[in-house]
Amino acid sequence: MDSRDPSRPGALGAALNRDGVARAYGRWAPVYDLVFGPVFARGRSLAASAAERVGGRVLEVGVGTGLSLPAYAKSRSVFGIDISAPMLDKARARVARLGLRNVERLAVMDAERLELPDESFDVVVAQYVVTAVPNPEAALDEFARVLRPGGEIIITTRIGAERGLRRIIERTLMPITSRLGWRTEFSYARYTDWAAAAPGIEIVERRALPPLGHFSLIRMRKTA
Repeated sequence: MDSRDPSRPGALGAALNRDGVARAYGRWAPVYDLVFGPVFARGRSLAASAAERVGGRVLEVGVGTGLSLPAYAKSRSVFGIDISAPMLDKARARVARLGLRNVERLAVMDAERLELPDESFDVVVAQYVVTAVPNPEAALDEFARVLRPGGEIIITTRIGAERGLRRIIERTLMPITSRLGWRTEFSYARYTDWAAAAPGIEIVERRALPPLGHFSLIRMRKTA
């Protein structure tokens, strides 16, 4: 089945669209750091550390207000993209305020259609992004395309429950959370199925993150 098919269970292609997500995060921009900064701090730190272990040039997809940018080594070249111009305005102010000269560029860009050359980055970091794009597998395809062989895709993401009461609640909340700009229902199988079908991609780590272990850090390596 086409990974972009909105009839696929959990795909919810009709619930999220590019312009809607951009508008949603534009509304979040003034309060994003206050609301989400402390909650996702541990995940940001671990993702940046994982990227440092790989080294080289980093693409951060969904860089948002730039909360994670100071976590990278000053010697690490970082290119940040986001769908929301207001979020990037905050990121640019952060870069200027902190003197982050290693941030080579911040640009408005669609994660599903990266305007970047093939194999141009050593690491692709996507923090709390994959569940917020209309077609997650299309975004993952793009991450793999711009990644050099031997590089890694490092994802922090919410993992939906496979069964039980939490799954029922997550599916019930989807009409609300999709308007806020993300999915609550998104299974780990979406990642494993994509990796199994993607040439030269292997999952090398899944680590539970706070809060409550509902989030994970996932590392994927491009072997060819």
